Order: sequence, then structure tokens, then C-alpha cells
Amino acid sequence: MLTTKTLLIFMGIIIVLFIAIVIAYVILRKKMQQSEYMQMKKLQEGTKTNNFTLEVFYQKAYVIFTKTPFIKRYILKIRRRLEILNIDDEYVTRRDAAKILLRTLCIVIPIAVITIIITHENSLLMSILLIFELFMVDTFIDGMVDKIDNNLLKEQIEFFSEIRHAYHEYNMVEEAIYQISLDDEKNISRQGEKIYEVLISDDPETELEKYYDVAPNSYLKEFAGISYLTKEFGDREENGTSLYLKNVNNITQEIQLEILKRDKLNYQFQSLSVISIVPVLLLEPLKNWCISNFSFTESFYNGRAGIIVQMLIVLITFVAYLITRKLKDNGSTSIDTSNTEKPWEEKVYRKLKKIVDLFIPKEGTKENRNLKQLLKDAASKKKIEWIYVDRICLFVVTFIVSIILMLVLHKIQVDYIYTEPTTDYNLISMSDKDRIKAEELTKIDNYFLDMFRGKNKTTQHDIELAMSRSQYYEEADEEEIETAAARVLDKLHQINNEYLQWFEILLSLIFALIGYMGPIGMLYFQKIMRQLEMENEVMQFQTIIQMLMKIERVNVEMILEWLERYANIFKEPISKCVNNYEAGAWEALEELKASVSFAQFIRIIESLQAAVEKIPIREAFDELDSDRDYYQEKRKEANERLISRKSMIGRAVGFSPMICLFVGYLIIPLVFIGMQSMGSSMNSLR
Repeated sequence: MLTTKTLLIFMGIIIVLFIAIVIAYVILRKKMQQSEYMQMKKLQEGTKTNNFTLEVFYQKAYVIFTKTPFIKRYILKIRRRLEILNIDDEYVTRRDAAKILLRTLCIVIPIAVITIIITHENSLLMSILLIFELFMVDTFIDGMVDKIDNNLLKEQIEFFSEIRHAYHEYNMVEEAIYQISLDDEKNISRQGEKIYEVLISDDPETELEKYYDVAPNSYLKEFAGISYLTKEFGDREENGTSLYLKNVNNITQEIQLEILKRDKLNYQFQSLSVISIVPVLLLEPLKNWCISNFSFTESFYNGRAGIIVQMLIVLITFVAYLITRKLKDNGSTSIDTSNTEKPWEEKVYRKLKKIVDLFIPKEGTKENRNLKQLLKDAASKKKIEWIYVDRICLFVVTFIVSIILMLVLHKIQVDYIYTEPTTDYNLISMSDKDRIKAEELTKIDNYFLDMFRGKNKTTQHDIELAMSRSQYYEEADEEEIETAAARVLDKLHQINNEYLQWFEILLSLIFALIGYMGPIGMLYFQKIMRQLEMENEVMQFQTIIQMLMKIERVNVEMILEWLERYANIFKEPISKCVNNYEAGAWEALEELKASVSFAQFIRIIESLQAAVEKIPIREAFDELDSDRDYYQEKRKEANERLISRKSMIGRAVGFSPMICLFVGYLIIPLVFIGMQSMGSSMNSLR
């Protein structure tokens, strides 16, 4: 337990650190206003002094963050995402990374301080909540980076609108892109400059492939690809309209649908994440309120049962928080910021290869094939070896933590027996006089508990004999000594039984097995989430085909390469089809059709098969052009269904911790213990 003195020291340290940061900022600002800074100011005309000062502050903060051991992990993670958005701009990447991390720390540190203030009397709960708040850091970071990505999408709409006017003026793709990309203040301008450099390079096809690897979203990939094809093969009119501009308009409509989808998802989930976290912050205030108003609940909240319910609510909150976070994923570009070449799992596997290989199913077995298929369905970049390293580590950690928690719970129960005021249940409250008397009686009982603790063969007669010889019961009669001895014997039996028992080890093993299945369960969850997005991806395929089908020299193989480039759910079977295409186009498409089960995608494959040997591509997909309005409305309706499903699951999951808090931690204990207390009081009256 943390003492008040320790809490005050901790708060003092935080205040001192805050004052030190303020002083450092003031000193840094004064130095910037000296001669060297004034010279820099003259060199950069038009730069505002305040903004420039803040810019330099972020640059300094970035350097400090990269040298700080714990924070370094987060600043590099943010950087890996931002350097995709801020392409080839080191200054902006550092500035945005420092800004995001500073804002995150300004949110998390006050929450951590509030958590310590509320739960300082319960060190176990406080430790768990502080660890839990570390996971919240990733959520804040992802939210801020996603906001930048959403702003980039909105800038793209304006960018494409200006491209239309510039293309009418210059009638050249690369020149139109160059003129619109001259605005250095926008993120989209840097992307436009990169696309322009690709188009005018000596080997634009190779440079285009390189750009595909670093493009922040699929819509910029589509725009770059369409611009390249138009530059190479030329533009032509379709129903009196430029085919290039018509394709740009199609991409714009796709972006508009995506922005609407993200906005609706954010609206549906904007409060669910907070609602799923709030219950863990209300555990201690709710407990203190119940004990102060209903003293008979103190035995529950301060005992082992209350701690167990607290741990369950924290666990439910953690799981609900993770699921809500996954559901809230608004479809923005998911950039994997982890090290996929040499993650920590790979390092552990190299050291413990022989042990891990004992658990991995052998090559060729059904279990091995099912796991590989699950990894593909979940779009996971992990290897089977890494999955089993995760499973084994979770098993070991969960088992050790469960054993430690069991021991801590035993200690908490013993401490509570030693500190609980010895009195009968009181339905309303206990007066100060009664509490002092009860605490004195507890001290007397503790004297005899210490005398006989650990002696399992102690009888009530032994305790009565010890009491009759003690100074506490010199003037007591036999009935009082008998009652007191029975009470002490009951406490003694409870204390002597508070040790790690076989069924608790069994429970720890069960929890460890649940942890062992955790990574597999997460893969299944990711698979379900991908299936919800399946229809949306196929409709994106239809848009891509509609843009390509009218361009001269486009064939089925080129369409498959484009689909592979933008695929997520169907990426694996399409890649296999592209690799086998030269060996036999029809056979490769037939194998692709056999490997998928989604009806809309199968129809696309059948149309591609028809375009291989029988009819031109334009005729094979003529329904996409003639029924475009229908497909647009269908796309909107599919997005609505997706948002509806996610929000329904999100509400059920997000509110579950709050329901568990009020039902399992407030209502049930009040009713159950109240009835038990009333029964005890009635027996005392009799």
C-alpha cells in the first residue's frame, strides 16, 4: 500500500519536473531571441517569430525524445507512419512526430496522476491501471496520425479538382500536376511533386513501382497509375469528355465515399472508447462510497472477493478496449510500424528454437495447413514460428502472473482478517465509539492469532485456556471466553487455510491456456473484420476495372496486376494468379476462381476469363459502365451496412465494462451482502 507521505513525494516530483520543463522552455526562448536567432530571422523573410520559435522547439523536443529510452520507441513508431505521409520531408516529419507525442503525453500524464490520486490506497489496482494506460498511448497516437491521413484525403479532393482545370489549360498530365503541386503548405503538394518526378524520369515504370511502395493510400496509387498510362498511351474522348478526367472524377467519388465512411465510423465510436475505459477509474470511488454509506459491504470490498471482482472488471475493460479499438479502425492506410524482418519474436525463436519447434505442428499436417490459411485470411504478416513464440510467452507470463495474483490475494485476505473491526453487521453505519471498541477487540484477537498461527491442530479448548491465563480475560466468565475463543478459532482456520492450493494452480493453468489461445483468437477476430470489408474491396475492384477498361492496350494481365496492387483481402490468391498467368491464362483464372468463395468477386473473374479468349475487355465489363449509378448506390448501401454492424458490435462491447461495474460490483454485492447482514442481525436479535 502507498502511504500518504509516498504519494506526496511522488506528486512533488511531478511538480518539480513540470517547473523544470517550463524553465527550460523560457531559457530556450530567450536564447532564440539573441543575435544568432535574429540573423536566422533575417535570412527567412516572411517567417513569423512565434511560429518559428515553436517549430524549433518541436525540433529540439524530437532530438530529446529520440535519446530518451522509453519514449524513443513511440517517437520512432510515429516517425515510421509520418514519413510515408510527409514524403521526403525530414523537417516536417520530425515536427509532426514531436507534436503528436507531446500532445499524447499532455493527455496521458494527467490521467496517470488522477489514477494515482484515486487508487493510491490500492497499489495492486493502481499498478494494473498504470500499465493499462500505456496501451492507451498507442490509441492517442493512432488517432492523431489518422487525423493527418484524413486531412490528406480531403486535400486530395481539392487537388483533383484543380487538376481538372490545369489539364484543360495545359493538356499535359505532368505539366498539370506540376503546376498544382507548387503550393508547399499542403501535404498533398509533396505527393504531387513525387508523382511529377516519376512521370518525367528516364524509367517512369520502375519509379512508379517504387512510389507504389511508399504511397500513403490507394487513391494516390490509382491517380499515379492513371496519370502514367495517360502519358504513355495518350488521352481520348469518351462521350465528349476526356477519359483521363473522367477517371480522375471516379477516383474523387471513391475518396468522397471513403471520407463519409470514416466520418460516420468516428461519429459512432467517438465516445465508446471512453465509455469502455471509464469503469476502471470508477472502481475506487464506487468502493469508497459503498463502504462509507453501507458499512456491511466493507468485508466484501476490502476482502478477496472484492479484489477478484476488480481484477475481472479490469480484464473485461482491457478486452473491450482492444475490440473497440479494432472496430473503430476507419479503414485508413494501415502502415505496419513494427519491424517485420527481425521482431522480438524472431530473436526469441533463434535462442529457443528447439523448444518452440516442439509446439509447432509439423509441415504437411492438417493443423499446419489450417494455421497457414488462417494467417492468410487474417492478412497477418507474422510467421507460424512467431505466432507460437507469442503463444508460449503468453502461456508462461499468464501462469506466473496468475500464481502471483493468487499469493497476493491470500495476503490481502490475511491482512484484512487482522485489520477488520470485530463486530456484527450493521445495516446503516458504525459509530465512532463502536468502531473504537471493535478495533480494540480486533487487537486482542490478533494477540491470540499470532500465538496459534500455523498450528493446525489447535482446538477451541487450547484457545480458551490461553485466554483464561491472559490479562485480557482476567475478569471474564466462561461464556464470554467460550464465545471469544470460537471467534478466534474461526479466524485462525481462515488464516491457516490462506495458502496456495492445488485448485488455484489448476486455475492458473486454465488461465495460461486461455492466454495460449489468445493469438489464435486474435487471428480469427481479424479474419471476421476482413470479411466485413470484403464487399467493399470487390466494389473498389469494379471501380479500377472501369477506369482501365477504356484505355488502349490494357489487357487482362495488366488488370490483374492492378487488382493485386490494391488488394488486401484477396491479395494472396490474386498474386498467385499473376505468377501463374504466363503458364496459362485461363487455367490461372480458373484456379483463382476455385480459391475464393465470394460471389461478386467470382463474377469479376468470369468476366476476365471471357476477356482472355472470347470478347474485348470493354464488352466483358460493359455492365459496370452502364450501371455505374447502381453500383455507386450499392457501394453506399454496403458502407451503411458495414457501419451498422460495427456500431452494433461496438455498443455491445463498449458498454459491457460499465454494466459489469454497476451490476457485478455494486448491485449484486449490495443485495447479497445486505440480505446476509440482515439474516445475521435477525439471528442476533433472536
